[in-house]
Amino acid sequence: MPPLLTGLRRPPLRVWVWTAATLALVVVAALLWRGSDAAATESTTAAPADAPSGTPAGAVSEDWSAPGGSLPETVVESGRVLLRSAHGVRALDPATGEEAWHYTRANARLCGLTATDGVAVAVFRTADRCDEAIALDAGTGVRRWTRSVHFRGDATLDSTDRIVLAVSATGLVTLDPTGNNIRWRYAPPDGCVLLGAEAGSAGVALLERCGGSSAVRLRLLDGFEGDAHWTRDLPVRDGAEIRLLGADGLLGVVLDGEFQGLSPADGTVLCRLLVPAGAADAVQQVAVGTVALVRLGDTLAALDSASGGLLWSADALGLPAAPDAGADPATPLPVPTAVGFVFRETSTGREVARSAVSGLPEGGVAATAGDAVVYRLPDRVHGFR
Repeated sequence: MPPLLTGLRRPPLRVWVWTAATLALVVVAALLWRGSDAAATESTTAAPADAPSGTPAGAVSEDWSAPGGSLPETVVESGRVLLRSAHGVRALDPATGEEAWHYTRANARLCGLTATDGVAVAVFRTADRCDEAIALDAGTGVRRWTRSVHFRGDATLDSTDRIVLAVSATGLVTLDPTGNNIRWRYAPPDGCVLLGAEAGSAGVALLERCGGSSAVRLRLLDGFEGDAHWTRDLPVRDGAEIRLLGADGLLGVVLDGEFQGLSPADGTVLCRLLVPAGAADAVQQVAVGTVALVRLGDTLAALDSASGGLLWSADALGLPAAPDAGADPATPLPVPTAVGFVFRETSTGREVARSAVSGLPEGGVAATAGDAVVYRLPDRVHGFR
């Protein structure tokens, strides 16, 4: 009697070859996926933040606190508080401190983070250089654009309206934050190094030292084209500190124990203010419309950006944050003080309200979001309600 299974035949050799090839491709694809950027990326998104409502109470207390590494100058953007970590970005609700969205790359380290025009721009390092830039909607975490860059590993980020600035000792690059194009680059002349640069409404200001000269050169470049507006030599004693503070209206420089406010038109020194002994590293500057606010020790000086003249002064432990572009210049500013946040008129310095709280750390920047006050320190953010 013949076997019952005589109708079954072994598959042809080509079937075994195709099967083996398919399995090999599956294995390779799985290995490539495990090592890919996509597999290493973890992200969440959120609905746009609600418009903040209310005003801070007459007395507030700390409601939340979060570490943030080396924080961007602007941490409140589009109703979110933006923080950085070793491998990415996360955004918090300013009222509760709860996470709204995050974006992390396990296979890359974050070089820098800045925020402007409703986006958070982050640059990641995957090898020895900072080589990938990404823009995320600050309110939702949705990716706007990604592009390859070629920045040094020590590059730092700054920004102002419509400009993102990446700076290292060997040059600087500007990017369009709402597009993904590089606008222009600047490399110092042979034998020169950049000591610092700032982006602001006046353009991009930079300090550079050349050769063995004791003089430091201050230059102002057009923010969108990179053309040079003017150059000014600043004499510096050997060993003396020099630091560029800002390029919004009045250009601010800490030089040899004093604050100098320079005209954006031609670099003329419009004002000089003595820096208290030992406080040179703590001098801060921010622009609010046509007023430059400069903290020197425990005093906040309001200067007219056009003339450098003193408008008013008050006690302060830190600065108010620069308001968003288009914000009402009459909105009172939260000034950090020993008694809490004192809200002052920009033009006159008149106190219009205060939110009492004791023990504020020195050197922070305060911003309001409805009834919450967000206080940014160099490596930490506190929320008060």
